[in-house]
Amino acid sequence: MAKEKFKLRKSLFSSYFSTTLSISMVLFLFGLLGILLINTKRLTDYVMENVGVTLILKENTREVDVLKLQKTLEATPFIKSTRFVDKETAAQELKKDLGEEFVDFLGYNPLLSSMDVKLRANYANPDSLALLEAQFIKYPEVQEVYYQRNLVKQLHANVKKLSLIILVLSVLMFTIFIALINNTIRLSIYSKRYLINSMQLVGATRSFIRFPFIAKSVLHGIYGAFIACFILLMIFFSYQSELKDLIDFQDSMSLAILVCGIFIFGIFMTALSTYFAVNKFLRMKFDQLYY
Repeated sequence: MAKEKFKLRKSLFSSYFSTTLSISMVLFLFGLLGILLINTKRLTDYVMENVGVTLILKENTREVDVLKLQKTLEATPFIKSTRFVDKETAAQELKKDLGEEFVDFLGYNPLLSSMDVKLRANYANPDSLALLEAQFIKYPEVQEVYYQRNLVKQLHANVKKLSLIILVLSVLMFTIFIALINNTIRLSIYSKRYLINSMQLVGATRSFIRFPFIAKSVLHGIYGAFIACFILLMIFFSYQSELKDLIDFQDSMSLAILVCGIFIFGIFMTALSTYFAVNKFLRMKFDQLYY
């Protein structure tokens, strides 16, 4: 008798453990998806904000006017940063790119001073750049506005395609996560279908029968979310130096939102799946439980 009780407890523990482990693995993948979504905008913003606009300044622009222009530009909401490049610096940079001295060959420096402007990601698109170009050229110190139009168009198109692909994959993966958790819970409830029917036969109400199953499933969700978060954070912080260009570990708010999202998703989906699974067996007659 004691041996049979031990086997029963071992079987129940094995079932409980496998269910929790399955849910934790699904929630771990859900967390990876969350990390991807959180950092997708950061990565696209990083790419778009590296699109540079060069303001070629007029020949006799005074230093005080350059400083005034730079402060004016940096005060605008659509500009992230500016960098003034004088004639000598521009010549040295071009010499480095060409690999030869062109000033001595020409006998003079043909380059003009310029202002390198980095825009914020929301404005680094072809339409906004066209409007900003017209605005920049109005400054009295600016002679010409230059940026790589084809590159901007290509980057903007690629970012839109990437965002669409990630959105479709996210919806697909989210659907798969829901299906996996739902199937895990249904299999767990399926093994207790005779218990549900027995409770009905002795007059237990549906809500009375559902409550312990939902409560246990919520615990599955909490334990699974805890395991998933632990593994996820352990992996990312273990490889923090390798992933620093992809993930902002200083953004504690995003990490907190991610952890809360994993717990909420795990608890909500396990409870909801249990509710529908138990209801299914509550509606079945005894002879239908064998099929």
